[in-house]
Amino acid sequence: MESNKQAQVTVEAVILAPIEKVWTYWTEPEHIMKWNQASEDWHAPRAENDLRIGGKFVTRMEAKDGSQGFDFGGVYDNVKPHEAIAYTMEDGRRVEITFTKQGDHTQVSETFDADSTHPVEFQQAGWQAILNHFKSYTEAR
Repeated sequence: MESNKQAQVTVEAVILAPIEKVWTYWTEPEHIMKWNQASEDWHAPRAENDLRIGGKFVTRMEAKDGSQGFDFGGVYDNVKPHEAIAYTMEDGRRVEITFTKQGDHTQVSETFDADSTHPVEFQQAGWQAILNHFKSYTEAR
């Protein structure tokens, strides 16, 4: 039995928008900076995205009061426009995202390797909050 195996966590949302819009808002830096935070007291003042296999991305995430911040980034392993994105984070953990057309709605599903330093429930709640913020941002435009 493998005891060091990382837990995988999945978060999902159905976005009330066509897949083309969802893909654009998910991948373009000007949109990423507007939705990529878990709560209103955080923001993403910078985002770069080279959306191709082997391309890199980085999003700067900061508390609005300046008390803390970090760069979130990785390298793309797979990019299938309007279908899927997979990447490896800088710490070696993997993420897979699928985009599924459901009529004029889009299901977004993210599965990620949990880190070993925070409770899985905490990580799931944080990633779900970001996805929910993406949903709200995308649907409002």
